[in-house]
Amino acid sequence: MTTPLELVVLDMAGTTVLDDGVVEQAFQRAAERTGVADRMPWAEALDYVRVTMGQSKIDVFTHLASGDRAAAERATAAFEGAYAEIVAEQGVSEIPGAADAIQELKDAGLTVVLTTGFAPVTRDALIDGLGWQDLIDLVLSPVDAGRGRPAPDLVLTALLRTQTSSVRAVAVAGDTVSDVESGRRAGAGFVAGVLTGAHDRPALSAAGADAVLSDVTALRGVLAQRELLPLVATSS
Repeated sequence: MTTPLELVVLDMAGTTVLDDGVVEQAFQRAAERTGVADRMPWAEALDYVRVTMGQSKIDVFTHLASGDRAAAERATAAFEGAYAEIVAEQGVSEIPGAADAIQELKDAGLTVVLTTGFAPVTRDALIDGLGWQDLIDLVLSPVDAGRGRPAPDLVLTALLRTQTSSVRAVAVAGDTVSDVESGRRAGAGFVAGVLTGAHDRPALSAAGADAVLSDVTALRGVLAQRELLPLVATSS
């Protein structure tokens, strides 16, 4: 018997928030300003950034800085500043249809939590820019949970904060391998990958996604098809 869902945990950049290369641009500005990636060819550093998309930024920069935590902290601060600059320059947009998709999930009786590898200052700037303050039930960054993705902490913190009854009553969706791995490690009842961000179908499937969707707007339909929506929603 399937467990009806209570909570959906969605990633931000690349899943609900349009990235359009902003994360890579911010990494480049931060690297140029701090020299944190100077120990390796830039192409190699950028490839690492792409592979680890979705993970906590401090963890990514710690690797690029050969474990130098102080250098990584400086680079992370530079990244957050650069990201804010780019958002101010270019604005911020949702993945087309994301807000409506989130509202549909809420209308179906689900709680919706957004998670991100960004620090709270960047995360909150994005939410403000989108005008989503009243749309989302909760937004979490690694500092709120302990460890960033691919650890399960963000998903489990979302479960605890929303008083969800069971990990099997949680669905997770994101555009990166780290998102999928985080959901799997948390024991989520359903984990989906979406193709609007960093990683492709083979990578998301290999990471353990139960389904790989074109974008977040397809999520409610898949949950309904698999009879995972709350009984109050399916019986109305």
